Amino acid sequence: MNGGDEVVAAPAGPPHPLDWKFSQVFGERTAGEEVQEVDIISAIEFDKSGDHLATGDRGGRVVLFERTDTKDHGASRRDFERMDYSISRHPEFRYKTEFQSHEPEFDYLKSLEIEEKINKIRWCLTANGALFLLSTNDKTIKFWKVQEKKVKKISEMNVDPSKSMGNGCIASSSNSSSSRPYLANGGSPDRSYNYISNDFSFPPGGIPSLRLPMVSSHESSLVARCRRVYAHAHDYHINSISNNSDGETFISADDLRINLWNLEISSQSFNIVDVKPANMEDLTEVITSAEFHPTHCNMLAYSSSKGSIRLVDLRQSALCDSHSKLFEEQEAPGSRSFFTEIIASISDIKFGKDGRYILSRDYMTLKLWDINMDSGPVATFQVHEYLRPKLCDLYENDSIFDKFECCLSGDGLRVATGSYSNLFRVFGCAPGSAEATTLEASKNPMRRQVPTPSRPSRSLGNSLTRVVRRGAEAPGVDANGNSFDFTTKLLHLAWHPTENSIACAAANSLYMYYA
Repeated sequence: MNGGDEVVAAPAGPPHPLDWKFSQVFGERTAGEEVQEVDIISAIEFDKSGDHLATGDRGGRVVLFERTDTKDHGASRRDFERMDYSISRHPEFRYKTEFQSHEPEFDYLKSLEIEEKINKIRWCLTANGALFLLSTNDKTIKFWKVQEKKVKKISEMNVDPSKSMGNGCIASSSNSSSSRPYLANGGSPDRSYNYISNDFSFPPGGIPSLRLPMVSSHESSLVARCRRVYAHAHDYHINSISNNSDGETFISADDLRINLWNLEISSQSFNIVDVKPANMEDLTEVITSAEFHPTHCNMLAYSSSKGSIRLVDLRQSALCDSHSKLFEEQEAPGSRSFFTEIIASISDIKFGKDGRYILSRDYMTLKLWDINMDSGPVATFQVHEYLRPKLCDLYENDSIFDKFECCLSGDGLRVATGSYSNLFRVFGCAPGSAEATTLEASKNPMRRQVPTPSRPSRSLGNSLTRVVRRGAEAPGVDANGNSFDFTTKLLHLAWHPTENSIACAAANSLYMYYA
């Protein structure tokens, strides 16, 4: 479209790879600084507008950031989005507030310590200028309201420098220039109107020294208040919470059950998925992640430790143990090993913005699934294929059980996930795209950029076709040629809902990038 005239253009090729630049860092470590365990970030989430960002840490704190670069424009960002050009300046955030969401607890019945670590944060609908969000640790979900409240102070008291009248005032003030005696209630005995009698009347013009206290609003402060606590509904550790598009309900998932809650009711929840067998020895898989469909309030998906994703329709039955669709990739014959089932376990799933695609992350790969095609993923992206020979070492040091998150861009053209050595990968998932970028969570994100090899050619259609995408690393070393560092891992990241901007957590530091 150009000036209202319609132009028929040739079919566009895949979008060009993005050029990522460093934007901001919060909580940057100095060289040699030791990271406190409680400060390590354990959850990141943008709100739907992208104007607010929340992080949770292992110390049970939630920190909120707000966007500042769009506030000083005359027009709102939505006005710019309606136009045919984007805002040229890159997103800038500032610290807004923080609050202690969870405290460490002790379950006396099971003799278990319950960590305060924030597992997940989800934003809820805003109302009356207040922000609402859900946060959860292993056992308890909390619903928080964060609101700006003006601090009201009494600016004028009923104190006259020359006279002290009224209850609560000073009987004799050092500022008083009069030496006349005063009564206990501040009155003066030589005034006829100090004693109220039946024939009392106010003098003409009133009593000049009697003034009502004035209350004025001074600076405002942000107050976080816990509105509801959803507790005692999970026997196992909560791994996911997801709010529904209806704005009224949300789900919480642990290893064996998914519960449905109403935001207004904290005293009860409905169990909608239960995979617990009658005999726990028959247990073969657990729930690893669950998420509501972004627009259909009756649909949700959950993933399992066996590498499958189940799509559930709440209209089918009250207990949704039987799925409406099952997404899993068939094992290649002869490829099974001791590690096959461990690395197949899905650590995170995310719906695309329109709900057509589901992105899943297992230990070695990202997979993109079309909910209309359950025969297999439409695309597979190798995240760190060079680690395959090291699976035995990864098993020995428990790194093989690390749970990496994944995210999709708002336009659905790219996906991202983290890896080791504080690296994260961005892949293009549009038809024909060969984008596979490796970035480091540092002020120079392209420092570890590696050349992208040519991808296998494929026929391009209007829809995504199934293809396996190879990464770009040499076996046995990281992208910089160094031995791989399993202690620095980038587990948590989030993509801005409307712009190409990524926030990711490296230990206690929050890094932000834009393209």
